[in-house]
Amino acid sequence: MQYGFVIDQRKCIGCHACTVACKSENEVPVGNFRTWVKYTEIGSFPTVKRHFAVLRCNQCTNAPCITICPVTALSKRDDGIVDLDKDACVGCKACIQACPYDAIYLNEDTGGAEKCHYCAHRVEQNLKPACEVVCPEEAIISGDISDPNSKVGQLARMPEAQVRREEQGTGPNVSYLGIDPVSLKPGHAAEPETYLWSERQIPPPDYPPEFATYPEARTVLDVNHPVRWGWKVSLYLVTKGIGAGAGMLAPFLAMLGGLGFASDYLPEIIGLSFTAITVLILIMDLGRPMTFIRLLTRPNTRSWLVKGGWVLSAFCILSTGILAARFFGESGLADVLRWVNLPVAFLTAAYTAFLFAQCEGRDLWQDAKVTVPHLTAQALMIGALCLAPFQDGESLVGSRLALLALATAAIHLILAMHEKLRDHETDNARQAASLLGRIPAWKGSEWRAFPLGLSLSSAACMTLVLADLVDIQAQLFIPTLAFALIGLFLYEQSYLRAGQLPPLS
Repeated sequence: MQYGFVIDQRKCIGCHACTVACKSENEVPVGNFRTWVKYTEIGSFPTVKRHFAVLRCNQCTNAPCITICPVTALSKRDDGIVDLDKDACVGCKACIQACPYDAIYLNEDTGGAEKCHYCAHRVEQNLKPACEVVCPEEAIISGDISDPNSKVGQLARMPEAQVRREEQGTGPNVSYLGIDPVSLKPGHAAEPETYLWSERQIPPPDYPPEFATYPEARTVLDVNHPVRWGWKVSLYLVTKGIGAGAGMLAPFLAMLGGLGFASDYLPEIIGLSFTAITVLILIMDLGRPMTFIRLLTRPNTRSWLVKGGWVLSAFCILSTGILAARFFGESGLADVLRWVNLPVAFLTAAYTAFLFAQCEGRDLWQDAKVTVPHLTAQALMIGALCLAPFQDGESLVGSRLALLALATAAIHLILAMHEKLRDHETDNARQAASLLGRIPAWKGSEWRAFPLGLSLSSAACMTLVLADLVDIQAQLFIPTLAFALIGLFLYEQSYLRAGQLPPLS
């Protein structure tokens, strides 16, 4: 059994009765929507036609929001409804990134996620969803869409029936009849600065001119979908990279002739310190930070948020063991544990690539073949920058680390440009890539975060190598490291924000 909808846009008059009924029935907060009507106008005066699209959760057969939720707050019922336990949600916002249909929102009052649940409380009483009951034109039809003998099943199997973003492989269970295709292709219609009856709360994406694929079509009414992963997630990527980079480089310091505190203790101290900061940032970014313990008490083992937590825990345990062994004079054991910790440090740097791959709504992030080496290169670059100035100048470790920082900065630059310039497979990814170089470094700035971030990181690494040649590392260490950290943070900001700006509805 699979409950679903057919929306007959041939009958829809855009009255918003479904939106109002949904908000009333489910106490949806002001500014949030579980179902809404998008208006798209096509043509020029005097031959203009307005098209309506009733948008909502698709009760997906393969719902990516269920997979990514770290606390099993989302689940698929036996009747096919994708339900959300509002009390279990920790407000990580991962489900918002995973939904390709912009159907999940964050309730600012509670800090938790919410979505259409097909009026499950009504369905259990043999009642129709509230939106269907109030539709004056009977344009909304609900029922078991998997039953070919049901009305909704027959309508969904009509040759002209369309679904949203079928290429995502989610198996959407909301079909549309008589809808103009541009209404189901987010980002293809022009996005004006204002809507039909109101100012936009969020400005339209700053696409290059060549992205106006349907110049005769304009989205004149839609709802706002704010960027939910912001500076805290960008900072988390930087701090996690520092800790992981130090851990990956630690086994090689002795091989390169490193001696003393900087080689024996500093990598693990840096790794533990910045991993602790990373965990703190992750907790702070939760909509309900005081409920973070649920990540341990009710984990969803398919989510890379949970797997990432395991990796961070293993990294901290091994790093603590290395420090303890070193402190008690067991240097041989400490060296062995460093090699054991090496793959864990690599996973600490790289696991976010697999988390991004679970974000089905953000196509720019989903190619793990690119993001795994990219995150690894970033971690090695910033880890080398942190360790190089503290090494004994006679051992040449510092010089080699400086060269490694420069080499990995070059890899970071190449992979970043590859992400921007390569031929992406989906419209959403192409739209996001086109925005990469157009994100301001800060609000109102003419500087762009993507080129400025790459320039600062590359210049910092080059400066460290040149400073090493003339033996003035100590004087330049603080400004060099600061520039590198700021540059990496700005790059992460541009990458994260660009991925979230293209509309999904």
